[in-house]
Amino acid sequence: MSLTVIAQRMGTTSFQRLMIGFVLSSLLVGCSSTKSSSVGVVDRNNAAPQRPTVTTGQYAVRRGDTLFSIAFRYGWDYKALAARNNIPEPYTIHPGQTIRFDGRTGSAPTTVVTSSQSTASSSSKTTVTRRPVGASPTIASKPAPAPLPPAGPAPTGWGWPSNGILIGKFSSNGSLNKGIDIAGDLGQPVLAASDGTVVYAGSGLRGYGELVIIKHSDTYVSAYGHNRRLLVREGQQVKVGQTIAEMGSTGTDRVKLHFEIRRQGKPVDPLQFLPRR
Repeated sequence: MSLTVIAQRMGTTSFQRLMIGFVLSSLLVGCSSTKSSSVGVVDRNNAAPQRPTVTTGQYAVRRGDTLFSIAFRYGWDYKALAARNNIPEPYTIHPGQTIRFDGRTGSAPTTVVTSSQSTASSSSKTTVTRRPVGASPTIASKPAPAPLPPAGPAPTGWGWPSNGILIGKFSSNGSLNKGIDIAGDLGQPVLAASDGTVVYAGSGLRGYGELVIIKHSDTYVSAYGHNRRLLVREGQQVKVGQTIAEMGSTGTDRVKLHFEIRRQGKPVDPLQFLPRR
């Protein structure tokens, strides 16, 4: 039925009231729809990606990786990861090497062919290992997780890694901040929080920018992210309070220091170790 016929039957005044009500209803629905589809504000202060300990799959070592950086990235204690992959001290790894998180290894039925070869001065035995034709690889059963030694005492004499305002606190929730964030000025000194050895200095960990990791003991490491420039190298011994980097904004959206302390690979609240100020 057309609007003209409806108006004639209802009368002009009634029809006008009907149309006004329809317009108001449309406006209210539109406002409600706009509110419900609004985009939430995302807090980008904690830019470092957080993930639980990875216990499946494998990782192919790339240039610049260290066992410490891989363990840090995937939530492992470096000694446990080394034990899982039969990597002895000093934990040297090479590009292309496979690091397993589940402890599985590939294997297949083999036959051993032994041949002897004599020379004028000596004889040698060569063992050749071959895979039978048509044999398919098999997967060994998953071993028990590598046991961790009891956590040792925390290093003493911790110091603040930088002077500045605390803008982000530690959260035990795996999806939130695994350290603290300290605001500062571009180029401001970043200090070692305790004595130790630099085990990583680079930008290979996504979300941390230019990063330094210091090993303080067999149990504790600390990490310093988003630096503008790194002033130490891997293997270097550092003292508490020593300048190790310049504060920056690499890997994040503002100038700040992201600082973590990890005990056997697990993040702990740095404010439990740092002196009150």
